[in-house]
Amino acid sequence: MAKTIKKIGVMTSGGDSPGMNAAIRSVVRACAYHNIECFGIYRGYEGMIEGDFIKMNARSVKGIINKGGTILKSARSKEFRTKEGRAKAHQQLEKAGIDAFVVIGGDGSFTGAMIFNQEYNFPVMGIPGTIDNDIFGTTHTLGYDTALNTVVEVIDKIRDTASSHNRLFFVEVMGRDVGHIALNVGVGAGAEEILIPEEDLGLDRLLESLRRSKKSGKSSSIVVVAEGDKIGKSVFELKDYVEENMTEYEVRVSVLGHMQRGGAPSCFDRVLASRMGVKAVESLLDGHSNYMVGLKNDIIDVTPFDQAVKGKSKINMELLRVSDIMSI
Repeated sequence: MAKTIKKIGVMTSGGDSPGMNAAIRSVVRACAYHNIECFGIYRGYEGMIEGDFIKMNARSVKGIINKGGTILKSARSKEFRTKEGRAKAHQQLEKAGIDAFVVIGGDGSFTGAMIFNQEYNFPVMGIPGTIDNDIFGTTHTLGYDTALNTVVEVIDKIRDTASSHNRLFFVEVMGRDVGHIALNVGVGAGAEEILIPEEDLGLDRLLESLRRSKKSGKSSSIVVVAEGDKIGKSVFELKDYVEENMTEYEVRVSVLGHMQRGGAPSCFDRVLASRMGVKAVESLLDGHSNYMVGLKNDIIDVTPFDQAVKGKSKINMELLRVSDIMSI
């Protein structure tokens, strides 16, 4: 028989992403709508272990839908990875009378929630929050769309300088294991070449592509590089290699770093967060647990945690083909 849920906790874990605050707001207000008490859990699993909880109501989350980052803060917890740490967390939840919780985060956060659920049969739902868009079971994670818009805006500015000085720019974007950001912003910003972990272009082919661009009359070029690209040891090694082999180019590197994770969420991310928060709360009230909510064919659906964690998100191969055609 499903546990009667009267109090739900909400937390953000792992790296922050735009849209997390909008998701917190959605969870809190969905709880208020269904007459369920809601508690914010500060600093992810670390705060859960310490019992760092605060009661929240519909007014607690006013004015946060447009803010980046997370008002509940985020932290990585080594202690929660131990049985003893999870036991402390469970004791704190029981002590506060919290019956279930929603975790907003990535695959590491979901793995922790899945193990916790297995050990204590504690109801939990996940909302995917990461700009990398690297979680199986959703076409978009929270923050991904905002990151794309942020990066495209920056590359547009870099192109102004590149064209003014006849320079080649390597722009490194986030994407340690997947190239979603690099591929989409590369097409959106009109990059001459896109380097992603899924496609090993190779140094010779990169030079060939750049020479073709130069021969066609392009006086400047933008190459978007995912941080997990396999061609060189680093984007700076790529710069050195191109400078040695194409002396006609003045080469510069821009590593965008954590600026991609900040800023006000886009309208798309705000709407997505609102939909996901409601689905997470109502799924718990319907007796479901150990699932992640996600967007599939414009419908908010659920995927079991184990599939979300173990599955691989795939890049759009058609978009890769489009990028080749556009770079001519």
